[in-house]
Amino acid sequence: MRTAIGVFWSSQDPCISACQYVDGSGVVFQLLPGRGDKKTVENFSEMLSLKAGSKEGWEWNLVRSIWSAPKGLRCIFFRLFLVLSGVFLISPSVLATPALLVDMVTGEVLQARDAGQPWHPASLTKLTTAIVTFQAIDNGAINLDTPVIISAAARRAPPSKSGLPVDTAITMRDALNLLIVKSANDVAIAIAETVSGSVEKFVDEMNQMAATLGMSATNFTNPHGLHDRAQVTSARDMALLGLSIRRHFPQYASLFATSVVKLSGNDLRTHNNLLTEFAGTTGMKTGFICSAGLNMVATVERNGRKLLAVVLGASSARERGELAAKMFSDYLNGQRAGTGMLVQNIVNTTDAPVDMRANICGAGAREYVAARETAFPYGLAGQPSFLTAEVADRVYRVRPLGRLRDVPVPRPRPANAPLLRGGSKLELVETVAATAVPLPLPRPRP
Repeated sequence: MRTAIGVFWSSQDPCISACQYVDGSGVVFQLLPGRGDKKTVENFSEMLSLKAGSKEGWEWNLVRSIWSAPKGLRCIFFRLFLVLSGVFLISPSVLATPALLVDMVTGEVLQARDAGQPWHPASLTKLTTAIVTFQAIDNGAINLDTPVIISAAARRAPPSKSGLPVDTAITMRDALNLLIVKSANDVAIAIAETVSGSVEKFVDEMNQMAATLGMSATNFTNPHGLHDRAQVTSARDMALLGLSIRRHFPQYASLFATSVVKLSGNDLRTHNNLLTEFAGTTGMKTGFICSAGLNMVATVERNGRKLLAVVLGASSARERGELAAKMFSDYLNGQRAGTGMLVQNIVNTTDAPVDMRANICGAGAREYVAARETAFPYGLAGQPSFLTAEVADRVYRVRPLGRLRDVPVPRPRPANAPLLRGGSKLELVETVAATAVPLPLPRPRP
């Protein structure tokens, strides 16, 4: 007998038109009820864990009456019945966990779910902050020893932050480590001011970079990822970004592999638990805001394979890490074959970005997390886990330069300087695994 732990409703008819539930094994079922049809009511009765044999019982008659009621009353009766039956309502986004696994060598999509769904990036934004900075270094506008000064505007940024006082200077090398490992929002602002002279100009460069890489669902309004309804991306776009960083700027690999930054006697630890609990993990970045849930881009190199995973909208750090690790494990263990599709050929939808706030930080958060734990229990007490390795920390030490002011603003990038060295496109190899599928290059957004 199945146990219904959650019922999900369609946006067109919030109570009746489409019901889905997740049973204890994590399998999703969907029913499209009619208007009193006996077979439909029997299926719905089973979904609610009613006795299949009690066709004349009060429960079956009550469900039949609900289905036969006028639509307005049907909605009220339906919700009341669920409460009496011990079943809680959750919005459809309980199933909304976009995920994507890509072969980093070929660009082949190995696994994808809702990879083109617009989503708030949270601190995955900082991957774009990083690549724009890498390009400024490559073009000679700045270097890794350029002082980055914490301005008053940077100091006012909400957490997560370094906490460095106003006018404190650190090298760009130190700033990048705080940006990626600590996910410091104050440092993101300070980097933007150092690279481009102002946050506004830097954000323009972020959007130029996104367009160059073919990130057609992506728009940035800030360099740190704190919530803005207009700040949006997709799993597809984040994969293109991660691949571009790895391909064009491999010299920064150690930055993304660092798990601890030491600053003023404090150990600032990454939120990417794969770095220390999944063998072969080489980076990259995590993010969280209420409207996004918990996001991750992660890369793994093992047994000669190089893989990149994107997870968006997880309900907890446990779920986020286990989902990514499971995707890696399934492919590394030969349990899944590739799709033959190229990551840049995933189509981004024109839907509005999903807002996870109600389920992550709202009144329904406890029920939502409980539903996700039932649907995906890996890593919970007494359950199997994909995160069982013990990998030593990679540690970086930040050494502040002291208090500085009036450091000259960097020279603007020459008009003819390329956004990416060696061309403006993400270069992929010529075949996908053994399928001999041509790999077209992503085109910039018009």
